[in-house]
Amino acid sequence: MSMKKPHSITRGFLALTVLLLAVACGGTKKETALPAGSKVLALGDSLTAPHGVKPGEDWPTLLAQKTGWIVINAGVSGDTSTGALARLPGLLDEHQPQLVLVSLGGNDMLRKVPSAQTVANLGSMLDLVKARGAKAALLATPKPSIAGAVFNSLSAADFYADVAKDRKVPLIKDALPEVLSDTALKSDQLHPNSAGHALLAEKIHADLKKIGFAG
Repeated sequence: MSMKKPHSITRGFLALTVLLLAVACGGTKKETALPAGSKVLALGDSLTAPHGVKPGEDWPTLLAQKTGWIVINAGVSGDTSTGALARLPGLLDEHQPQLVLVSLGGNDMLRKVPSAQTVANLGSMLDLVKARGAKAALLATPKPSIAGAVFNSLSAADFYADVAKDRKVPLIKDALPEVLSDTALKSDQLHPNSAGHALLAEKIHADLKKIGFAG
């Protein structure tokens, strides 16, 4: 009876280990990087719009400078997930983006909209983006919290992870909560100042690089 050589056994063990790790991680792989000049739509509310900062100081504009992308700021102050869902088809028709960054739900939570409605709206937005042949990423907004406001320790609302998992899109979970937990980075209780937008652009860019969208 022949005996397997030790190096053959080692190669087989390594291959099995890699396979098991891939299964454990859900077989995830990086997205393809978008080249300079790609159109990216930042769909959001006042946390995306240049609310309380000068034009050009908002994180979508700063993200464009870091990536070379054409980033369209489609943030509307006070907008809800329902309003953004109604706006989205027209924005997709007009700009035909390769990537859509969806950052909504904060006003829903402040207005106590049932989370099931917000989840449904976010899911419909992501479905619509995919149906148009574009990629999507979801940005989590922190949940309103008295303790979080007092101790400057905000965290993402739980439903964002559920939506991202269900729709199989990457989630940028901590960028907004971390920036909005620092009073030095806010112009008021709810909105980032220019320094906050600058740090948001850095954090979002770093996450997009990990995801693979940014080179």
